[in-house]
Amino acid sequence: MEFKPTSLPGVLIIQPSLYQDGRGFFMETYRRSNFQAAGIPEDFVQDNHSGSQRGILRGLHYQIRQPQGKLVRVVRGAVYDVAVDLRRSSPAFGQWVGVTLSAENRLQLWIPPGFAHGFYVLSDWAETVYKATDYYAPAWERTLLWNDPQVGIAWPLADGRPPLLSPKDAQGSPLSRAELFE
Repeated sequence: MEFKPTSLPGVLIIQPSLYQDGRGFFMETYRRSNFQAAGIPEDFVQDNHSGSQRGILRGLHYQIRQPQGKLVRVVRGAVYDVAVDLRRSSPAFGQWVGVTLSAENRLQLWIPPGFAHGFYVLSDWAETVYKATDYYAPAWERTLLWNDPQVGIAWPLADGRPPLLSPKDAQGSPLSRAELFE
């Protein structure tokens, strides 16, 4: 596995080693010792799997209590995956990073606790799988507004059309009014 830093402290792109032959492929997507050596000591307590059609935007979600670190990968299709630093004490506070994750490139994204996370579906259909370091706690879930100009995420929207959002995601809070981490 190769762990590559991004422009945000703690957010890593992970390239698993791939072994292919005429039968198909094999790759190891998680090995605790490798993750610990890369500075990711967290334990995972929950796995999630979502499917979405082209043009769906999910997020930007975070839990203000019981914050979740997430190890995200795509097993079918492609998404543009985004993390936003919501830690007031961070030199990268309010900044974002985006990475295309796909079944084809097999990249993973590690997003530590203290970040908002979301993705936009680029393919006709995409299935996203992620491990979380804490349990889903709906009472503590918050949504950062996907198009807040203060954050300025450059979403690769199809033909410039607005994304399809859940009602909750459409009513996210701008960074200036969001509950934040220290």
